[in-house]
Amino acid sequence: MTRSVGSDQLTEPAASGGTQALLRLMAWLSPAFPIGGFAYSGGLERAVHDKLIADAAGLADWLGILLQHGSLWTDGVLLVEAWRSYTDQAALAEVAELGLALAGSAERYAETSSLGRGFVAAAAAWPSSVFEILPKDLPFPVAVGAVSAAHGVGVEQALAAYLHAATSQAVSAAIRLNVCGQRQGLGVLAGSEPAIEAFAAGAPLLTLDDLGSAAVQADIASLRHETQHSRLFRS
Repeated sequence: MTRSVGSDQLTEPAASGGTQALLRLMAWLSPAFPIGGFAYSGGLERAVHDKLIADAAGLADWLGILLQHGSLWTDGVLLVEAWRSYTDQAALAEVAELGLALAGSAERYAETSSLGRGFVAAAAAWPSSVFEILPKDLPFPVAVGAVSAAHGVGVEQALAAYLHAATSQAVSAAIRLNVCGQRQGLGVLAGSEPAIEAFAAGAPLLTLDDLGSAAVQADIASLRHETQHSRLFRS
């Protein structure tokens, strides 16, 4: 996809980067952060059930597609736009509404909105005026992008941390679904680094014009999970 340049290129918030930003990203995107992310698989459980993913190699391919063409790509673009708009209440409301509208299934909608609300509630332990203008209902990446910008976290760092956390959560879910063992899962996580790094490096040039998805099987898996009788995850 093409990348827009010019007036849409991002400007860093004041005091971006540094140890404080790193510490906050580590806290906000830790598996221990109380937002309930462990309960969701993003359709991965159904993909395993339907034998679309059977081993670590299949998991790596699946996550690579999500990063380049699927829900993680969409999340990344939304995060960047929210980061850009963190002082603009109307713009944040618009990107939140768009993000929720792009959720491809009822479970996907419930997942991203629940995590978004949970993130805002938990991250309020770090006071900021951004919490006064965030919409009540918002997707998870929009919440992370806006809060990160308000606390001086650079957009590349915020996006990289978000994508790494999402990939880690997917690997954890895959391990619990017996797709692979812990060492194989770590290999998948390590192997995802180049794609995450490349995605994050292009963050300053991303705009909503870059939205687009072609991960049809992943979308279908998410839809089919809603009617799955026996399951470990909520999505």
